[in-house]
Amino acid sequence: MKTIVIPGGNSGIGRQAARTLLADGHRLVILGRDPRKGEAALASFGAAAGRASFIAADLSTHDGVRDAARRILDKHENVDALVHTTGVLTMTESRTADGLHPFFAINYLSRYHLTQLLLPTLRRAERPLVLMMTAAVAPSEEADFARFPEFPTFNFNRDRKPVQLGNHHYAAHLTRTEPGLAAGVINAGAVKTDILRAAPWYMRAGAKVLGPIMFDSLETAAHNVVGAARSDTWQSALYWGKPGRFEQRVSITLDTATTQALMDTSRALTGA
Repeated sequence: MKTIVIPGGNSGIGRQAARTLLADGHRLVILGRDPRKGEAALASFGAAAGRASFIAADLSTHDGVRDAARRILDKHENVDALVHTTGVLTMTESRTADGLHPFFAINYLSRYHLTQLLLPTLRRAERPLVLMMTAAVAPSEEADFARFPEFPTFNFNRDRKPVQLGNHHYAAHLTRTEPGLAAGVINAGAVKTDILRAAPWYMRAGAKVLGPIMFDSLETAAHNVVGAARSDTWQSALYWGKPGRFEQRVSITLDTATTQALMDTSRALTGA
């Protein structure tokens, strides 16, 4: 039995992955902002809910991430895997309490920060695992990191790639610096989940009309997450770009100088 922490496991793809991993017999710690969703998720797990717990956490802020890590470590001496499924889709200009855009703070920096804080206990696992879900951005794609991390006057079309590619760079960093730890990035695909609630009206309208044709099922979207958590044979750092196709993955090979610069910036922001 593994202890698996799933930020975002109270809804959408994270909850689907949680349900399957519970069926495999693992113990889960689910993080989410909304306690009501957390309680509903636990109730949906039926008899397996006894092996799951929920922690209400605001991962958009440094203090929220630190509090979540403290509460996890207070209750669990060992953590085997960290599966980041939390995400936000926002295209407007706004800032967190730390002065960062929430798209950056949640979709990249919280993953780096929480993982860094849990590394001491992850290192005790037989095969520690860190997975990060993103939109469809392959590690081979190029991005301009000049605006990272402030992203002044956030522009979604321009700034989404460097944010999401930060996950690839962090996976590469973990692979290089943490012997024995497996790290991967997984394309979430196109799924109708609560992440669309903050999308522009035209995106929500399009999803409603075209969803049955274009969207993946939750089972398909969670397939590679579950496969990576179950398998001990893959070597990191890997990217799964095709939902539902676990055997279709590519190595994450990136410029090490860029990776180090992003990690230095992330450490300066979080202190972790």
